[in-house]
Amino acid sequence: MSKIDYVLNSIKERNPGEPEFHQAVLEVFDSIEPVLSKNSKYLEEKVFERMAEPERIITFRVCWTDDNNQIQVNRGYRVQMNGAMGPYKGGLRFHPSLNLSILKFLAFEQTFKNALTGLPLGAGKGGADFNPKHKSDREIMRFCQAWMLEAYRHIGHFTDIPAGDIGVGEKEIGYLFGAFKKIKNEFQGSITGKGPLWGGSFLRPEATGYGLVHFAEYMLAEVDKDLANKVCLVSGSGNVSQFAIEKLIHDKAKVVAFSDSTGFIHDEEGVDEEKLAFLKVLKNEKRESIAGYAEKYKSAKYYEGTEKRLWSIPAECAFPCATQNELDESDVQDLSKNGAILIAEGANMPLTDAAIKAVQHSNIIYAPGKAANAGGVAISGLEMTQNRLGRYWSRSRMETELRVIMQGIHENCQDTMKKYSLDAQDYLNAANIAGFERVAKAMVAQGSW
Repeated sequence: MSKIDYVLNSIKERNPGEPEFHQAVLEVFDSIEPVLSKNSKYLEEKVFERMAEPERIITFRVCWTDDNNQIQVNRGYRVQMNGAMGPYKGGLRFHPSLNLSILKFLAFEQTFKNALTGLPLGAGKGGADFNPKHKSDREIMRFCQAWMLEAYRHIGHFTDIPAGDIGVGEKEIGYLFGAFKKIKNEFQGSITGKGPLWGGSFLRPEATGYGLVHFAEYMLAEVDKDLANKVCLVSGSGNVSQFAIEKLIHDKAKVVAFSDSTGFIHDEEGVDEEKLAFLKVLKNEKRESIAGYAEKYKSAKYYEGTEKRLWSIPAECAFPCATQNELDESDVQDLSKNGAILIAEGANMPLTDAAIKAVQHSNIIYAPGKAANAGGVAISGLEMTQNRLGRYWSRSRMETELRVIMQGIHENCQDTMKKYSLDAQDYLNAANIAGFERVAKAMVAQGSW
């Protein structure tokens, strides 16, 4: 067994029963193997093994009282993955399926994503196996306060700065931040995604979705195309999906499908600004199924459950923005057969290993999430800067900053393709190598702690 093979096998053996984490590690490892082969110091210093081992994993009990005065018990987490580039930075996810395999994969991906932004950010991820759906605002508030009562001792604006993720929007961030402020008795930028009236940043809600579309624009420009009049599929209907749809509409693309956990909508006429506004009310305020969209708009059809796959609808561009492993090999084959030219990830690791291999054997241009969906953490990083300065920057400035950062990530990928003689448009390997090199250099420089 070669030394490189030994590295990968040892990581798998140390983390049994964690398929999502194994998948994330293998994807990056496959990309950087040539870098490890050429740089023996990275092998000697065991840089990749250290990257794949969280610096700290915190798990804790969260007890709270529901509206029926019954005590409920959940499990809270914070994975502080890598602090070589800056304080730990990454979102919180509230979802009943959450476990350490998912959190470690997310934190591992976050390491490279944060490095690609060019901002001084380490990487972390956290949350709880709590389901905010069908909970009252009071129940969500009590849960957030209970979560923070333990987690506060591990976070701070120079230590670890959580943000939102699935199940954690501005409302939950508000409750978490209010609890932190009360416990610590100080107003600091210890959490990002705050409202713009109380320490937040303009454009933060839109940043991931907008940044995703910006990155897609830069990719298409490389092959002399653009998004105008392109038929697009967007999975999900949460924050990232909503603002990806919004930006696609602005760019004159035609979004014909979106989804939630109950099924998906196919709207042959396309989503316009009026329909998107209704979708936002349906999901953000009423918290109802997207089935209501089809009831209101007769051009739309609702497909419940798995009776049909969203990715089977003919389209030129696909934006998976829901969750991990939502596209399999057959989905990619359907997209390719129907003439798709682009897949850009708004979610983290939404393609299975088999799906990625299928993309690589097709003519579809593929944007990995660690590059394409970095807009959210980029604006969060700038929110941290504003908090430390005690300043608010204008929306127009934030729009410029976001575009510059996404363009910088794209250029970094392009430069890496040339440096390592990668195939044109090989954004997957380019993003992995570029992120790895930045973090590896910082880790080696700081010694083998």
